[in-house]
Amino acid sequence: MDIVLRATVMFAVLFALLRLLGKRELGQLTPFEFVVLVVMGDLIQQGVTHNDFSVTGATLAICTFAFWGVVLSWLSYLFPRLKDPLEGHPRIVIRDGRLREENLRRDRLTRAEVESEMRLAGIAHIEQVAWAILEPQGKISFIRREAGESRQKDQGSASN
Repeated sequence: MDIVLRATVMFAVLFALLRLLGKRELGQLTPFEFVVLVVMGDLIQQGVTHNDFSVTGATLAICTFAFWGVVLSWLSYLFPRLKDPLEGHPRIVIRDGRLREENLRRDRLTRAEVESEMRLAGIAHIEQVAWAILEPQGKISFIRREAGESRQKDQGSASN
């Protein structure tokens, strides 16, 4: 029972820590950050199983983490109000070819990081983007402007 309680506490700590890290860190891990996460996993294991290196202890710890993962998933599914606090929500980072600086700041994203993701998506210029959305999983979704949309908007603003 001690392992189940330790695993529950460590699950809660890990869940809170990952929510505090933010979407950017989860979606774009550097090699160093990846190594830190692996080391954290080992440290968590030591805290959960203490001196119990048995298969039973490891199985209890893994099952406890899986149990709480499923519980949170079901809570998010059954109670839509809990979805944002548990899973996060998408955030607009580009709208109509313009960066939303307040949202970039909130998620600690730089213009260079967004531009890098644009290039990976095959988009050369920020003006080509109608919407860029930072998803809860840390990836950025891009929706291109229609070919005539940017010209019409530019001509409309030039005539004003």
